[in-house]
Amino acid sequence: MDTSNDNQMESVAEEVVVVSEEVTTKAPVKKKSKKTKEFKKVSTPKTEEELKKSKHKKCIIITAIVILLLAIIGGVVWLVFFSNIFKNEETVVEDEEIVVEGPKFYGKLSGLQIKDESENSKPTYCIQIPNGIDGARPQAGLNQAAVVFEAIAEAGITRFAAIYQNPKDEAIGPIRSLRNYYLDWDTPFDCTVVHAGGATDAIAALRAGGYREVDESLIYTWRNVSSYWAPNNLFTSAELLEKAARDDGYSSSNPQVLPRLTPEEAADAVATARKNAGLDQTEENAEENAEENVTPLVKEIAVNFGGVGSFNTVYHYDEATNSYNRSYASGEDHIVYTCIDTGKAQPDPKTDCGVAKQVSPSAIAVMKVDEYLDTDNYHHVIQTIGTGNAYIFQNGTATRGTWKKNSKSAQIEFRDDSGNTISFTPGQLWIAAIPNSGGSVRY
Repeated sequence: MDTSNDNQMESVAEEVVVVSEEVTTKAPVKKKSKKTKEFKKVSTPKTEEELKKSKHKKCIIITAIVILLLAIIGGVVWLVFFSNIFKNEETVVEDEEIVVEGPKFYGKLSGLQIKDESENSKPTYCIQIPNGIDGARPQAGLNQAAVVFEAIAEAGITRFAAIYQNPKDEAIGPIRSLRNYYLDWDTPFDCTVVHAGGATDAIAALRAGGYREVDESLIYTWRNVSSYWAPNNLFTSAELLEKAARDDGYSSSNPQVLPRLTPEEAADAVATARKNAGLDQTEENAEENAEENVTPLVKEIAVNFGGVGSFNTVYHYDEATNSYNRSYASGEDHIVYTCIDTGKAQPDPKTDCGVAKQVSPSAIAVMKVDEYLDTDNYHHVIQTIGTGNAYIFQNGTATRGTWKKNSKSAQIEFRDDSGNTISFTPGQLWIAAIPNSGGSVRY
């Protein structure tokens, strides 16, 4: 037998076995390689440094998530909270606007703001108030009248017809006697005439005309016996006047009023007067105004009644209040008491009504009238029906014009030299009647 062949066969067989073993060994490794990798990826222990990095990364992620959540919550709270505030603020503003921007009413007689429109039809009162130096001064309640007429009553002494609507004073007076020309001025106001007697012709006209009146009735007036003396010690009050009107069945009036500017128109008039006077200049318009003719504000007005010198008056314009402080020619301020909230039914002006204050009307009209002594050489007669020259002072300006009254029942009309009707600034209007012969106005 050939042994070399046998040896070769054994060698080949060994190689086959080796190859087979290699194949058998490698195949399982190849099949399990993926599983081995996955196993290693999950379960292979991390180093300490890797663990630290992993923890740090997780902390950052968690912190970011917390911050994001807090930001979202904060945003929601902000929106809810502040939207409510804005709503509340809007509600407050709306409420304020309702109060501030509500309807405003102005008195037709005074031009001043009143509570409601019904006050324009409330009863009116025309009260004769003296101005003598025989105990009539200081008067009470005179500065609360919407319109005041001033003229000589007797012996060169002036007297007032004060027109009221919705008075509040607890003391008004003193009250003195009536003159026929005052009755002419009273008539258009549809008022209760309050007086203490009067000239014969005035009383006759009063009774013939069917006027409502209060004449020294101690139901509606009282005598002050502590600080004033007769005949200048008769007083009334807003409460007593209202009682007189009720008792007389007089619940309303329809006064013919003198036209008034609105508060806005008055403010514009003041601004125009200041501009024309070269006031309130800015750097931009100073040069322009300097080249124009300026009209200075009228700061002082002197009214001469042509009678007793101590009853002549001087007015000083107060720019701050847009009013005219009234004084006598002697330099003495014309002061009056305001008796409101005294807590007394019949207060004494000199002891119960505080400090007397200066009379300061908002506008002044001076009428030049035909005037002469009556046959008794004591009382005066004034021509009220007709026309004449007039001077109007308001808002720091002076206007020349005319007055006209067509009849006893007609209201006076004031016009400028161009024929335009003059409307008066809101507040007290003081109308002085001075004689054509002997009277004068200086400003």
